[in-house]
Amino acid sequence: MNTTCSTASSLASTFAPLPHFDKPTYLMCPPEWYDVNYVINPWMAGNLHQPARDVVFAQWKNLYQHLQQIADVRLLPARKGSPDMVFVAHAALVQHGVAAISSFAHKQREPEEQHLRKWLQDAGFLLWETPRETSFEGEGDALFDEKGQHLWAAHGVRTCKQSHKHVADAWHVGVTSLHLMDPRFFHLDMCFAPLGLGHVMYFAEAFDAASIKKIEAAYPAEKRIVVNEHEATQFACNVINIGDRILMGKVGTDLASRLRRLGYDVAELDLSEFQQSGGSAKALALRLSDSNVVAEKQNVGNRQ
Repeated sequence: MNTTCSTASSLASTFAPLPHFDKPTYLMCPPEWYDVNYVINPWMAGNLHQPARDVVFAQWKNLYQHLQQIADVRLLPARKGSPDMVFVAHAALVQHGVAAISSFAHKQREPEEQHLRKWLQDAGFLLWETPRETSFEGEGDALFDEKGQHLWAAHGVRTCKQSHKHVADAWHVGVTSLHLMDPRFFHLDMCFAPLGLGHVMYFAEAFDAASIKKIEAAYPAEKRIVVNEHEATQFACNVINIGDRILMGKVGTDLASRLRRLGYDVAELDLSEFQQSGGSAKALALRLSDSNVVAEKQNVGNRQ
């Protein structure tokens, strides 16, 4: 299978510098056309056209405002006919000014790719393309560790295992493949979250035994935050994390308190309208910056 790295010709000819951000920077897409129009995951079943439009906008705006307090937030215009485009983190994986564009497993989401591709290209990012026949769903299924030096990637539901090395080659980093077994957790970011202070939060039952061994080998016991099934099904792992700051949907357990005891500043937000479609805080924001570096500096300052 041939794989290619696609860049804008203007970038190649002028050697334009890649985008550089002095603080954590994220991309969000307003929920102008958001709805549950079809069923492509278990969460959507029974929720067709159930989201309340006014509540949707209020919840999205609340997350946007909270994220603005700790990061710069850019906006991707919503497109009619792409109701899931609000979950912009599924459409790419970004690091060091290079964006690996998704190749969605379901045709309903394929139109999102071209819109984000154009936005990123216009913003000066280099584009790393994934072949159409090799499904890959961005930050949904691929997450850098807290240092930005290693990639965790999932397969089994949406993303093909064959895509892992191809995507990791965009940054010449190592990749650990994890196998998802539960269709409710169709993306890695629904059941696994590397956190800025060196912890990992995960739902063990979403993975096969070999994957659990890989996680346990990478993180000592004191750095593992294991969530239970109730917490996992409340999207406990689908969090936005910048250094010691965490934005997450409401879970209804003591998880936020547990995280605070470990040194995290946690904000719990109501994102129930988006959870009807299978996404929460993490899915609603795509990281554009190398925020791990900035967050590391922030953490050093906080400890002084």
